[in-house]
Amino acid sequence: MATIPAEFQDLFQKKSFAHLATVDEQCIPQVTPVWVDFDGEYVLVNSAKGRKKDRNIRANPWVALSIQDPDNPYRYLGIQGRVEEILEEGAVEHIHALSRKYTGQDFGFLTEDQVRVIYKIRPERIWTNV
Repeated sequence: MATIPAEFQDLFQKKSFAHLATVDEQCIPQVTPVWVDFDGEYVLVNSAKGRKKDRNIRANPWVALSIQDPDNPYRYLGIQGRVEEILEEGAVEHIHALSRKYTGQDFGFLTEDQVRVIYKIRPERIWTNV
């Protein structure tokens, strides 16, 4: 496991978007901008079950992310890692917390049939640029 350098952990406090790369069943990469969180060990991403990135991750748990500093676009954190766990419990609360961080309000796009999930990504390789 790689450790996210302390001097780049501030990116998780800012409104920094991450670009999450997954690979589909035909080995074609797919990249999605996502809200991102960090619990001190895992990078956390939230999505709805059944979406393209969800299907890709369930088929192949290896992912990559780049997180760009919104205050300095030349400063970024790159991560390659593996989704070690997919959680449904707490996922609705997590998307609301992420939404409050990024927009200042609860997430407004939940539907009754939507199942939210949290992807716990263990960083395996880290690179940075200042």
